[in-house]
Amino acid sequence: MRILLAGASGLIGTAVARHADAHEVRRLVRRTPGADEYAWDPASGALPSEAVAWADAIISLSGASLSRLPWTKKYRKQILRSRVDATTTIARAIAASDAPPKAWVSGSAVGFYGDRPGEPLTEESPRGAGYLADVVGAWEEATEPAERTTRVVHARTGLVLAADGALKPLMLTTRFGLGATVGTGTQHWPWIALADEARALLHLAAESSLSGAVNLVAPASATSRQVTTGLARALSRPYRLRLPAFALRAGMGLAAEELLLADQQVLPSRLNDDGFRFEHPALDEAIAAAVAPTRA
Repeated sequence: MRILLAGASGLIGTAVARHADAHEVRRLVRRTPGADEYAWDPASGALPSEAVAWADAIISLSGASLSRLPWTKKYRKQILRSRVDATTTIARAIAASDAPPKAWVSGSAVGFYGDRPGEPLTEESPRGAGYLADVVGAWEEATEPAERTTRVVHARTGLVLAADGALKPLMLTTRFGLGATVGTGTQHWPWIALADEARALLHLAAESSLSGAVNLVAPASATSRQVTTGLARALSRPYRLRLPAFALRAGMGLAAEELLLADQQVLPSRLNDDGFRFEHPALDEAIAAAVAPTRA
């Protein structure tokens, strides 16, 4: 298929391009375009009609990083606007196109569910409460203009295990012997290996007939303690410390509450039912794959 990729320079977008051997990929960029690229400007709503007409499918992954701290009031607005502006720009371009793509996989996040201790969460679960739940709700609603002509998927992604992703600060502290339990350690962190994230996005764009919300998380649910202890084992480092919730809230504010302390036992129900096969379904092997390139 011909796949138009937004957010191609990010961690996940780079992995998608790397795994897309069977497809032709062109990128949306916010600079002077090169070969196989189109320039766009989500802030002003500009996207060339020929880019949309060229594509059989679109995968969009744009959005300000959640790992950038602190989440000031101004940056919280940027987190929201970056996602809604990019998504609205694509949605309107699809709606106006005489040759709309067959599929659009729009980035989303498990933040939709909020903090839900003790509750298994599938795509049928209602929206939760909190800042990220509100952001994701607005993000997903922004695809609406395209849904009359194109199969739209909301790819609700969890913690992507990669050395250059969310694991990076945990790996750094663990390497220095400062591996620690985060909060109580009992809260569930929905996770997925980087390779499986990229493969799942391509599956949804090119092979699936699914539309609507799809959880992109591994089938093996894990607590935060299982993730952090697994990282310490993979790096052969001690694991003795604890980061209490009050200290995380004091240092990180809302980001700690929404990213580190929220309990989300998210299940990949629709992805499993759709026949997707995970390359790294078990936590330990996913962590090993994530840290392997850093060992040399």
